[in-house]
Amino acid sequence: MRGQTPPPPPTVREIADYLETLRRPDHGYAWGDQELSHLTPTFHVIGAYRALGLTPPRHAALAAWVRANHPRELKKLEQERRIFDWQQIQALAWLGADTAEFRPKVAALTQPLAYLKQYERNGYPVMQSELGAVLSHALLGLPVTGIAEAFGGYIDARRRANGSFNNTPAADGGDGHVMNTLWALQASRALGREIARKDELIAWLRACQLPGGGFTFQPEPMFGGVDDIAYTRAALRALKLLGATPANREACIAQIHSLANSDGGFADRVGWLSNAGATWCALDALDALGALDSLATVKRRAPQPRAPLPGGLKIFSIQIEAHGQGSPAEAVELARALKIDLWGAKNAKPAWAARVRAIAAERQVPVTFFTADEEYGTWVHIPGLGTYSHTSDLVAPGGADIGPPLGTRAAPPAPVSWPDFRTRRLVPLERGGGRLIWQFGENEELVRMFLDDSVERGGFSAISTYHFGNPDFMNTEPFLNRWRGRIPFIGLQDAHGPEPWWFADQTTGFRTLFLATEPTWDGWLQALKNNWTVAVRRDVWTKGRTWMHAGSDEVADFVRARETAWRWWDNPVIARPMVSLEALRPGDEFEAGRPESGVALRVRCAWENTPQGLLKAPLSELVSLVVDGAVVTPTLLEKMRPNGLRDEHAHFFAIPNLAPGLHTAVATVRLLASGKSETRSIQFSV
Repeated sequence: MRGQTPPPPPTVREIADYLETLRRPDHGYAWGDQELSHLTPTFHVIGAYRALGLTPPRHAALAAWVRANHPRELKKLEQERRIFDWQQIQALAWLGADTAEFRPKVAALTQPLAYLKQYERNGYPVMQSELGAVLSHALLGLPVTGIAEAFGGYIDARRRANGSFNNTPAADGGDGHVMNTLWALQASRALGREIARKDELIAWLRACQLPGGGFTFQPEPMFGGVDDIAYTRAALRALKLLGATPANREACIAQIHSLANSDGGFADRVGWLSNAGATWCALDALDALGALDSLATVKRRAPQPRAPLPGGLKIFSIQIEAHGQGSPAEAVELARALKIDLWGAKNAKPAWAARVRAIAAERQVPVTFFTADEEYGTWVHIPGLGTYSHTSDLVAPGGADIGPPLGTRAAPPAPVSWPDFRTRRLVPLERGGGRLIWQFGENEELVRMFLDDSVERGGFSAISTYHFGNPDFMNTEPFLNRWRGRIPFIGLQDAHGPEPWWFADQTTGFRTLFLATEPTWDGWLQALKNNWTVAVRRDVWTKGRTWMHAGSDEVADFVRARETAWRWWDNPVIARPMVSLEALRPGDEFEAGRPESGVALRVRCAWENTPQGLLKAPLSELVSLVVDGAVVTPTLLEKMRPNGLRDEHAHFFAIPNLAPGLHTAVATVRLLASGKSETRSIQFSV
């Protein structure tokens, strides 16, 4: 797919200069707003250079980076993503680098891998990822005889009557998708298979072209049917593979030109931000048309002036899907210590929500607890793509009437369509002041439909990045970057485990910052509307670095310039507490270890935790517990698992007969890393 005629030098220089703004010191390339390189934008940059007929600078170091930086290097993936293997191999092949080391692994990929059924009800494999394995076989020169039957049958089952292809078997209904069609055509060619229904497919592909010249993903989409450079590139490559051209070539060229921005890059859609993926797709699309030389006539879009932020804005902190169970008292104290202004209680019972608000008011902790639920049991069916869970994560004011969920974990009902979901779930949610959050999805074609529809007419109001079980969804779903500037980015706690105290690694490690004049629900909604949010992470996963995802450079700069107001590391004003001390009474129904009578003091030291809320290693140890000036000896309650992890590690001191009046308790712990001491003092009455 090398370009036929190199474009004029000034155009080459503008694009190459843009590509080099994405280079990072480690020799990889990143998304424009990120400090860390990633395989996918690096793959796109290498592809863009190749389309221009250029070799990337320092290509030997670049090849070494590609070889060593599969996304699994950040964290082992929950399920193998073969698309990343293909990106590695293809990028190295474009660079002329050796790829022999990949042969044993790819040779073992002999059949499609079923997707996890907790995410897609039928277990349908993700097409682009699975067919990436076929293309990897071809790139490595491996024999395809051993995979032809399994992958050939998989492809054939997904061919529609019009010759197009999609993620589900044709028997399940639904039209094809232009991106999945290209993957199927390329894989069929690699397997040496004939292309059936060629004339019908050419007509189908041509029908995907919109009046403006660009392409959408199928001729009559149910929703999300926007033009996009990825769809245009896929359609043009598919047509070229079939020996055909689009119905309106000149309009297509003009539409691709309209995506050129003043920074030298290209955008996914007109007026959007440039990125590496869109730039490669634009160049490859022009290459497929034999029109790279037309870049000489490109009139780049004028730079957008930076819009100044209004005066009076401050930075506030929100945790989305933080704990909504366990100790309400410890949730309040964590919010106090970490300066969390809005705490989204995940799937909290009404009684728990009422209790935590009462404690916050009693202790004068300025935190607002709101609803932040993951509605398990909701499945949305998209013809041609599958039936997916994790489509109904929401936030709403506490106690608001937002309507019932469409499913439950205990008894999931029949899947709903996206139009039905919008009517039955989104309408009452937004009427009650709530908003929908996109959690995750590894089927890019499906996610594009949901999020593009949300841009066009509302729907998902934010995209999750940092997560309890995934350091960054942008690492495993890098295509999410394309919505930067269009849909806000947030961190999603997705709290797990029974106690907020034993999830404190996550609650401390990442959060969402938002700009507003006051830390109210209305201020939060205004921040979402204006894209004034920044997801921030700094913990064991970032290795001492601060990661950020912001919707705009203006907001990111505003937040960075005021780091002392919100940073939680090396900051005595905002810091994770190393000890919890609570006085428990018989009526404290949500508190573990509450006594049958009298009072019980519970001391919990800080521990390093697993993402599931289990205890790994202590961070502090109890030195003393003093009650009314007298040292007492508490009893340790420890619940150990066979694997060495703990469910609980707490010191209890029961006081069944305490004199009426006000009493004081002081717990002192030693921080194991520094040897310093920290105390927690409380007063309680009988």
